Amino acid sequence: MLFRELNHGKCKTYLVGCEHTHHAALIDPLRDKVDRYLAVLAYHQYGLEWVIDTHTHADHRTGMWELRELTGARSVIHRRAPAPHIDLHVEDGQRLPLGDLELQVLYTPGHTPDSICLFVEDRVLTGDTLLIRGTGRADFAGGDAGAQYDGITQKLFTLPDETLVFPAHDYRGHTASTIGEEKRANPRLAGRSRAAYIELMNNLGLPLPEKIQEALLANQSAIEDDAIQAPSSAQLSQVRQLSPQEVRASLSAATPPVLVDVREAEEFNGALGHLPGSLLVPLRELPARTVELAPYKDSNIIVICRAGVRSATAAAILTGLGFEHVSNLKGGMLDWNDAGLPVERHGN
Repeated sequence: MLFRELNHGKCKTYLVGCEHTHHAALIDPLRDKVDRYLAVLAYHQYGLEWVIDTHTHADHRTGMWELRELTGARSVIHRRAPAPHIDLHVEDGQRLPLGDLELQVLYTPGHTPDSICLFVEDRVLTGDTLLIRGTGRADFAGGDAGAQYDGITQKLFTLPDETLVFPAHDYRGHTASTIGEEKRANPRLAGRSRAAYIELMNNLGLPLPEKIQEALLANQSAIEDDAIQAPSSAQLSQVRQLSPQEVRASLSAATPPVLVDVREAEEFNGALGHLPGSLLVPLRELPARTVELAPYKDSNIIVICRAGVRSATAAAILTGLGFEHVSNLKGGMLDWNDAGLPVERHGN
């Protein structure tokens, strides 16, 4: 197995390659280092098969889409990820073939709802779930310290003690650890109960990453230009959230809400389907098309996307433009489908 960390900085990108077939995967690539990754692949004469994000990053833009476009590699992220244009959504236990190697997906939500780790051979790439002598923060939107504790203790810590640990970030100059070392010496976890861990993580008081909303908007929506101005955290926190059941009930009202779906066209007509009667206005087109929504400025509007993330952004934008009755479908079409509620699909 060819294995290298390519960034030599606080953010880690890993190259995993099969030395027999020269098939490779890049995990957690940074957008501003795409040229470096391509040069390393060319030097070693490896073909890129998979580009994998272990979660939706908040501190840098992903290089996933550029690498897919330039190499033909397939993009991979967990099913709960909000982004469009993903070739393969994975779930817990799924295995990705890589020549003679195999990458096993471990679903470990908590840092984000879509956080995964990847187990290959004698090592585990832990994303922002488990860091060396630390853990990823759980105070971003969708974070859950209890779920993170469960993923670490019930999945990662059941791996053999000698399993090497390679996280997606390190801020202290570490390069690798082992599961056994983290069990014994990780100050956030060693000897700490689930309740104590939750209390600790909920009171860290860490500052937000610089330009977090810009990075999140790009990574959640695949919008790489500045056509959309990212709402602030405060604006997003004020968006009214409706469960799938609440949205379903509202559709039976005497004056039903206007449904605005902000996904891309291929998603709208794809496997998750869409709500009957919904208007397709992709998020990237929203600023230019708000005039089309002007007749509904005083109406109840429910915004919809894949996971309820892009739609929250759209709802905040519309609210800022004077639309006074805007709500968000919490969990998006993922939760709507998981609840078994009716959808319309292309050709239905």
